[in-house]
Amino acid sequence: MMNDYIMAFLVGGAICVVAQIIINKTKFTPARILVTFVTVGVILGALNIYDVVVKVGKAGATVPLPGFGFNLAKSTIKEVDQKGFIGIFTGGVTGSAGGITAAIVFGYLMAVIFNAKTKE
Repeated sequence: MMNDYIMAFLVGGAICVVAQIIINKTKFTPARILVTFVTVGVILGALNIYDVVVKVGKAGATVPLPGFGFNLAKSTIKEVDQKGFIGIFTGGVTGSAGGITAAIVFGYLMAVIFNAKTKE
């Protein structure tokens, strides 16, 4: 059990280290880095390479942005297998709906509970 926590920390941390190196060494904007990480997750998920990372890193691999891309790829592949061509359009939405809904709900709750202040 403790090994799972350590591996999640190491894998998630390694993903963040790569992002920080990209931020420090390139002129990529944060938006481009985010899109790149999601795209890499989709590609590695479609090629079944990210499965190994998820098996080792568990939540440390699925929570960061490449994990979101991985989730999109896997759910789209599953929907295409089950529903055919229409699964191309419904798969990504079906697979990521829970995470997106949670982000919106918790973001809204935080906005209601806490008073945002502008930087001076």
